[in-house]
Amino acid sequence: MHFLCKLCPIHLCIWHFFCIFALDFGICRKMDNLKHKIFLILSLMIGTLVVCAQNNTSSPFSRFGYGDINDNVPGAYRAMGGVGIGMRSNKVIDPAQPASYTACDSLTFMFDIAGSGMWDRYVDASGTHDKGNGNLEYLTIQVPLWKRWIAASVGVTPYSSVGYNFTLKDSVNNNYHYTMTYQGTGGFTQVYGGLGFNILDWFAAGANIYYMFGTITNARGLTFTEGLNATSQYRSTTISDVRFRVGAQLFHKFEHSSFSVGAIFERKSALNGRSLFMESVSADTISNDSTLQSDLPMVWGVGASYSYDGRFTVAADYSVYNWADARYLGVVGAYRNRGKLAVGFQYVHNPQGRRYIDHMPWRIGFSLMDPYVRSIPGKDFTVTLGTAFPLHNVGSVINTSIEYGHRGTTDVLNENYIRVTINASISENWFFKRKL
Repeated sequence: MHFLCKLCPIHLCIWHFFCIFALDFGICRKMDNLKHKIFLILSLMIGTLVVCAQNNTSSPFSRFGYGDINDNVPGAYRAMGGVGIGMRSNKVIDPAQPASYTACDSLTFMFDIAGSGMWDRYVDASGTHDKGNGNLEYLTIQVPLWKRWIAASVGVTPYSSVGYNFTLKDSVNNNYHYTMTYQGTGGFTQVYGGLGFNILDWFAAGANIYYMFGTITNARGLTFTEGLNATSQYRSTTISDVRFRVGAQLFHKFEHSSFSVGAIFERKSALNGRSLFMESVSADTISNDSTLQSDLPMVWGVGASYSYDGRFTVAADYSVYNWADARYLGVVGAYRNRGKLAVGFQYVHNPQGRRYIDHMPWRIGFSLMDPYVRSIPGKDFTVTLGTAFPLHNVGSVINTSIEYGHRGTTDVLNENYIRVTINASISENWFFKRKL
């Protein structure tokens, strides 16, 4: 771990994807000893843990609240607008819906790792600005525990990301010229473990437990050209907490089609942490270190999916984060409820075909979401496209997606971005007993 912590995100990405191809393309096949595979997977998880604690956004909107909230949608479903609550697949690990774990093959070990790059353009009173960043996003693992009835998943995923640095210049009656600087870094990371149970042949339930940790820093400064006293403010928010999510799905397979309906729920809970605030005017500094009086919101969501003949799939989700009732630094009302609608489609030309392209899924989707911070105007809108490239190993794929997003308004702050996500979903037959 000490070695991995010294690596920059680019080197960590190289290390992660070396481990992926080592597992899937032969290095580990020559090492039938299970210890070598476990070592590589632990290295992946440690590296992902380190990288998830780093910035994964460059949006000015991330300076509000806890930054950009992540819905933990797997890469395969991001290309479908971010659906997942009603989806069940034996090729996808879906930590957003713990009841879906039992869809996995009873003999297969799975893991999924994703990285993304984003190009961001925003327009404000000072002009047009371009930003770019890239990072690893998550790593998840899924294993069957008892035939098709019980399955488990663990992983490292981001909860929120903060990363901005911009400057505004103006004057008061053309007499006092000033410069405002804003800078923020950090985010909250979560390590989760979950279990899924097939209660009946048509009903599954599951639960996740999350350990959350991380630090967010926000700083701003005011300086005057005319020599007036400069001021600065700094706030650091550090958390270490546990939360829970439960989920359920109803599903059925017909001769040529299948459907699934799902729901998720999290209760509101107090967020355990500390808040440090410092304000400086010239040489004088005032500081206040106190218990964090903030909450995580109640969350609920519903979703459904329908698939015909393994070729055409349509899915839709609606979820609500009840931020309006959550405290932020002791104040209720700083937030508003965050509702999100996501719709996605997938098409596979011929799952039984002989050509490679026959097996490639083509995906499209969109989402519409209310920002949870009241000071952010308008709605967030995204359109997504993507496909997948099956690997030689049955069930293993490389998923790709491209997302165009828009948020804000032209009279305050307008942001447009393009995010490209690539994830490797690897399936390994670890639990097959060979007969002599």
